[in-house]
Amino acid sequence: MKKIFITGGAGYIGSVFVPELLRHGYVVTVLDNFMYGQHSLLDVMHEKNFKLLRGDARDETMIQQGMEGAEFIIPLACIVGAPACDRDPIAARTTNIDAIELIVRLRKPEQKIIFPTTNSGYGIGQKGKFCDETTPLTPVSFYGRTKVEAEQKILASGESITLRLATVFGASPRMRTDLLVNDFVRRALEDRFVVLFEADFARNYIHIRDVARAFLHCMEHFDTMKGHAYNVGLSNANLTKRELCAVIQKHIPDFVFIESAVGQDPDKRDYLVSNAKIEATGFMPQYALSDGIAELKKTFQVVKGGRMGNA
Repeated sequence: MKKIFITGGAGYIGSVFVPELLRHGYVVTVLDNFMYGQHSLLDVMHEKNFKLLRGDARDETMIQQGMEGAEFIIPLACIVGAPACDRDPIAARTTNIDAIELIVRLRKPEQKIIFPTTNSGYGIGQKGKFCDETTPLTPVSFYGRTKVEAEQKILASGESITLRLATVFGASPRMRTDLLVNDFVRRALEDRFVVLFEADFARNYIHIRDVARAFLHCMEHFDTMKGHAYNVGLSNANLTKRELCAVIQKHIPDFVFIESAVGQDPDKRDYLVSNAKIEATGFMPQYALSDGIAELKKTFQVVKGGRMGNA
């Protein structure tokens, strides 16, 4: 059985991905410091093929222990999002870049890395023009810059694939309500309204379970896909914030969104993304934006009272 080592595996994505790996018969070791006090992964503690290491992704001894015998290394540990990185730039630098350098230095030549970065590296795109993997990376946040630098280091090291994820949405045992779709659906249900700043700013979206599927796809097709970055998003969901709110309104009719001419969005990302490269390898998302909104409507009957996230 193939062994997988995942840093940050108890986070938003890992809490969905790890159970999926175990269902597919992989042996999984997770390293996580549980910095948000989450209780995710409790549903896999009974699995004989699951091992948990509680510790820091910057700890060389822990990394060596987790990497031992692993065929695939998936570094999910990250200070995610512009606000969290700006609040603690030292933690962001050491976690998002230094910890990646550590993995690259310690891994054996045959060990494979699949790394999630972000398509926020495209920064501000050209109006009407889709960003593909050849588009220059011009991130507008410190967070984006750390992910771009980490991606460059991983691809340069060989035996690797990087996934430039669109804005992720959907439910997870380590829930985040600070992601745009999750946040807007929560506001639509709890507040019934949202005020939009710079409503024409566009970005791409992807369901969390399709992110897990994308990792599995890369593992299964590694030899033909390695050495490249791939955008991962819904090709029919390159939407402005205004368009996103209109889709949510179809599911929650009494939701009101108001555009403000005064004020700015601190997140300046604005781009359209092409996902044709990964689609050409045979990967297609299975979960539509509407599927995620329906799921989130149920989720926020359980998850109530306050914002959960990294900000």
